[in-house]
Amino acid sequence: MTTTTSTMRPVPVDAFPTLTSSTQAETEKILLEHVSDPDKPPTLHKNLHMQFLVRALAQGLPARYSSQDASQPWLLYWTLQAFSVLQVGLDPGNKQKAIDTLLACQDPEGGFGGGPKQTPHLLPTYAAVCSLAIVGRPGEGGGWDDIDREKMYKFFMSLKQPDGSFLVSKHSEVDVRGIYCLLVVATLLDIITPELVEGTAAFIASCQTYEGGFSSASQPYYTASSVLLDSPRPALGEAHGGYTFCALASWVLLRPFLPSTSTQPTIDKKALVRWLVQMQGIPIELGGFKGRTNKLVDGCYSWWVGGAFGLLESIGVDPSVFGGGPAAGEWEDVDDSLLNRRALQEYVLCAGQHPAGGLRDKPPKSADLYHTLYCLAGLSAAQHKVIPSPMRRQQLVDAWTGEGVLRREVFLEALCFTEEEGTETIVGGAANRVNATHPIFNLTVTHSDAIMGHFYKQTIPPRATRPV
Repeated sequence: MTTTTSTMRPVPVDAFPTLTSSTQAETEKILLEHVSDPDKPPTLHKNLHMQFLVRALAQGLPARYSSQDASQPWLLYWTLQAFSVLQVGLDPGNKQKAIDTLLACQDPEGGFGGGPKQTPHLLPTYAAVCSLAIVGRPGEGGGWDDIDREKMYKFFMSLKQPDGSFLVSKHSEVDVRGIYCLLVVATLLDIITPELVEGTAAFIASCQTYEGGFSSASQPYYTASSVLLDSPRPALGEAHGGYTFCALASWVLLRPFLPSTSTQPTIDKKALVRWLVQMQGIPIELGGFKGRTNKLVDGCYSWWVGGAFGLLESIGVDPSVFGGGPAAGEWEDVDDSLLNRRALQEYVLCAGQHPAGGLRDKPPKSADLYHTLYCLAGLSAAQHKVIPSPMRRQQLVDAWTGEGVLRREVFLEALCFTEEEGTETIVGGAANRVNATHPIFNLTVTHSDAIMGHFYKQTIPPRATRPV
């Protein structure tokens, strides 16, 4: 990416100023102040970010986090996974405290709530199970065997709708983010079944908008007696980065359940790729990502959109067939055909880091746990190219000792990801390297292997490359 402000042209505007165009111009002006010095490579301030996370974990959160009382598993997940990406491990004492806190959020009837005795909900269920994947272990008090998988499955089925979608909690709304959370948990815990996901792929496909990205839901076309109608189900709302990542990751997880017939649901891959590419900012936006058309760049979309590129090869998209990159001819060192990985790293390193520690949406905003994780996860996705590996898949096939062809396919699809050799790209030097994260789960591959190996009762063959 160019580092000279003279070549950074502003986003074109017309003669009718609006609040949108004014805030865009203001953001560009601020971001220009954070362009990296070509003589001084940007540095990831790992110690500052680690101290920010330690304060949150050990000393407690400031009063402004009280509004997130119903998101306690999320606060833990953002913190624990950020530690993992930063290559920091927790001591046994803090691990056990986290395990005990998370188990206190498990509902007696299945699933996890946002806090002790709170209503179970798909989103904190994902956060709790992923947190337990990081800090948990087999055995009494280790968290993994304390998850009631039978009741979890019943909880999931109680939320299922006639069109294949799911409510995020009882008497609540349908949202593809909840479906993603459900599918991740069901996959990690070995409780995903054809019955559970019947019709879900068709619902996911119905959420794709004319832009190519995905919205939160689609119009439900079924009667009061739960009879599904033949009418089309238009997407509800505009394409959004978070919804799109969740829909795409869900589609990958559902691949073993897609029927091999001409009637199987499909998504428009070309439109999806076009939309994802268009979300990366131009040079004056430092190569960051926005979450919707005509919106501002935001550090969290480094993962929600930038991380989605790691899933494209899983659905049969060959990046090489798309030609030039997001700003071909303007940026230097564009080493990928779709995603400018260097530019994304520069956005996180130059604009995403708060001087006092933690990461943020953009300057001059404050750091928070949410943006700290998703900026780091996006940085990881830009540094490491983690894709499905036929060689790794064959290793898993050779080591498989379980029952069920479909169950094996779920296992293989989830764990065949590995970092492509020779593709690591690190802006600022090796000291800025972070751990790779699994493109579907946003857990390290090591943690993904461990928890799935336990619940599928498999011995995971060692990886040829260094742990990620």
